[in-house]
Order: sequence, then structure tokens, then C-alpha cells
Amino acid sequence: MTQPIPMKQSRTIQTHLVLPPDINTMETIFGGKVLSYIDEIAAITAMKHCKNTVVTASIDSVDFLSSARVGDCLELESVVSSTGRTSMEIYVRVHSTNLLTGETKLTTESFLTFVAIDANGKPTPVPGIVAETEEEIRLYESGPARRDHRKLRIQMKH
Repeated sequence: MTQPIPMKQSRTIQTHLVLPPDINTMETIFGGKVLSYIDEIAAITAMKHCKNTVVTASIDSVDFLSSARVGDCLELESVVSSTGRTSMEIYVRVHSTNLLTGETKLTTESFLTFVAIDANGKPTPVPGIVAETEEEIRLYESGPARRDHRKLRIQMKH
């Protein structure tokens, strides 16, 4: 097994401008558009960490906390927050900024799980992570509780 990797090495940032085709009838960005951005940046983050192909195993949680409007700038930031044997939990935070006023607000927070896949399409081991900052330590230490919750949710009968 490889040595654990500092969380900061997986950190990824993307910026998107909210344009007229991106909005709904409330004149705010479509939630599905934000989800697409979140899935994309989380996949990039997972691949940076494991140096392998990955697949989305689950979108564990998405909290839409505020909206963004045409002309706002969305900044997505993601990091590997926890790892299993072949899986990685990715934390994604989205801020929106009104470029005319400078007002910035937290728009969305999300956790996703990805699995690393080898050339044969089989799950393959991933390196662990090392948390260094207070925020990284908080994300890392709360990872097992989220993993337990994810397992319970999957086991629930619908």
C-alpha cells in the first residue's frame, strides 16, 4: 500500500460564470447545473488523489444554502475528506460572488463518494490521507460518522 497523501494535494478549484441558459423560472441557477459542476470537480479531485480512473458511487448529501443569479461567479472548492480501501469521500463547497458588489455567500455544500477503478473495471486500492489544517482535521475526524450513516442509508428498505 502507498503512503498516505496530504489532503491539500487533492484540493481543486473551479470557477464558473452563471449565464442566462443556466437559470430556472425563479431566475436562479438550476440545482442540476450546480450538481453537474459538483460531480465534475469531485471526480477530478478523486483522480488527482488516486491517480486512477474513478466512478461516482454516491452523492451522499447536497445542501443548497443560497442561490446564485445571472452574472454571479461560482467558485467550487473540493478535497478528499476521507478514504476507505478503494473509495474516497470528497467534500465540495460552492461560493457565489456578485462581481458588481463583491458580496460572497456559501451556496452549496456536498459530500460524494467515488471508487477507484483499474484497467479491468475492478475497484482498486487508494492511498490514505493526512489531515494537516484545523478544517482538514475536522473533515477527516467526522468521516467515519458519515461513512456509517451512508452504510445505514444503503441498507434501508424503501
